[in-house]
Amino acid sequence: MKDGFVKAAAATPDIRVADVAYNTENICKMIDETVANGAKVIVFPELCVTGYTCSDLFMQDILLKEAKEALFKIADYTKEKDALIFIGVPLAVDGELYNVAAALNRGNILGLTTKTFLPNYGEFYEMRQFRPGPDMARWITLDGKKIPFGPQLLFVAEQMEELVVSAEICEDVWSPIPPSTLAAREGATVIVNCSASDETIGKAAYRESLIEGQSARLICGYIYANAGEGESTTDLVFGGHNIIAENGTTLASSNRFSNEVIYTEIDVKRLLSERRKNTTFQTEKERTLIRIPFEIHVEETELTRRFASRPFVPSVMAERNLRCEEILTIQAMGLKKRLAHAHAKSAVVGISGGLDSTLALLVTVKAFDLLGIPREQIAAVTMPGFGTTDRTYDNAVHLIRELGAEFIEVPIADAVRLHFRDIGHEENIHDVTYENSQARERTQILMDIANKKGGLVIGTGDLSELALGWATYNGDHMSMYAVNTSIPKTLVRSLVNEVGHFMEVDGFVGIAPIIDDIIDTPVSPELLPPHPANAETTNAADRTRAKTFFSFISCSS
Repeated sequence: MKDGFVKAAAATPDIRVADVAYNTENICKMIDETVANGAKVIVFPELCVTGYTCSDLFMQDILLKEAKEALFKIADYTKEKDALIFIGVPLAVDGELYNVAAALNRGNILGLTTKTFLPNYGEFYEMRQFRPGPDMARWITLDGKKIPFGPQLLFVAEQMEELVVSAEICEDVWSPIPPSTLAAREGATVIVNCSASDETIGKAAYRESLIEGQSARLICGYIYANAGEGESTTDLVFGGHNIIAENGTTLASSNRFSNEVIYTEIDVKRLLSERRKNTTFQTEKERTLIRIPFEIHVEETELTRRFASRPFVPSVMAERNLRCEEILTIQAMGLKKRLAHAHAKSAVVGISGGLDSTLALLVTVKAFDLLGIPREQIAAVTMPGFGTTDRTYDNAVHLIRELGAEFIEVPIADAVRLHFRDIGHEENIHDVTYENSQARERTQILMDIANKKGGLVIGTGDLSELALGWATYNGDHMSMYAVNTSIPKTLVRSLVNEVGHFMEVDGFVGIAPIIDDIIDTPVSPELLPPHPANAETTNAADRTRAKTFFSFISCSS
């Protein structure tokens, strides 16, 4: 919690319909388990104290009396528990019965959130027993204590102002304008949902997309606790499908048809940061909702949620193929428009045999195909220098010829040596000047060829290089249209692989082996002579790059 991460739990206890004593015991056991595992916000299903499928038993005074007593008993059980806990319970107020999510903290009933939207269609007929909650929250007296009662209550952590929790109940989130919408606009960063949603074919996928969508619209964490098999009848089956989402992404979900607890950590500070950046997320100008403080210790949170090592690259092959095809098309369509608007007769691409320049050439080829311009009007320029290896050179040459672009070779060694003499630099000093001079010479060549051919220089640098400043001023950081600037290096690798093999299917039978070798080639600027004596120099240059943000040289790719 010190760093903004709040451990959350969605718990489905084993219950028996109308057996309040049994349910209370199991809820308390699960409170023990979740607190012991470090959870600070814990959510139980809708009406879990009695069971959701009690039907007309909800009309019985004895059941309602036992439920109310159980509520106080569970609240008292939380005295020594460092958590904000939500349980579902039926509650009679002023002669009417309400479906309520009770918020408990350190032995206190902090608030009673009412269900706003009661389903009365299909297999549901809640309006037979319950009344919709009031339009606005108010205070009621329960066991001699005044407690807020109604929708959109805000529970605010005293020790962590970023953590503001609000509850809604099952059908509420399925409605056109869920109560959580206003709660979030008044500051709620985490929404909890006590639910009893039965299983039908295809419903689980829709349920998960619904929770993801609401968490995305509200830029919030969303904890959804669903009823399990104890609720199942001969007519309905409940699967205990628990979900915890954050800003459009499911962080954790349970196995269906088993009573489980799921845990993960919600990054509350990140959510607030995203809200500040998103100008369409507008907070309410006037605060009208009741805010209730709760106590929770701020302590180190051991992270269990996983962060993808390659977040931009889908792990599922089919999804990755689709994304790569989409990205390539977006790149090509953007370049197509620029070429057409500029009335360019050619495009000039520096080809090193590395990943980035390969992708840039593939994009340019697709753009030319879309425009109906012969590929021969693409000037693919290889510029071997001091560090160019046979492997990258051969791959560059073979790639250009396989794709049908114009092959141009301009060695740079002599021109760079002349430049060294002009500025008084010793060739055996392999420093930043040595490396950047080559990058600038290559850019000059590309620009001049573009002028000569009436074309545009296509930039090859990717998003990772831009973010790190991995480019040479007045060198490869300059181009007339850069096609890779929105794509991180990890995704570049996948794109080159996928696009290359797509082209093989389209008849370029010789391109796959070239692409495979380009991918297998270690990433290197190739600006230092390939000699063991340069190992120390290379390391020193790397250290210089790490310290000097925008003075770095470019990767050859």
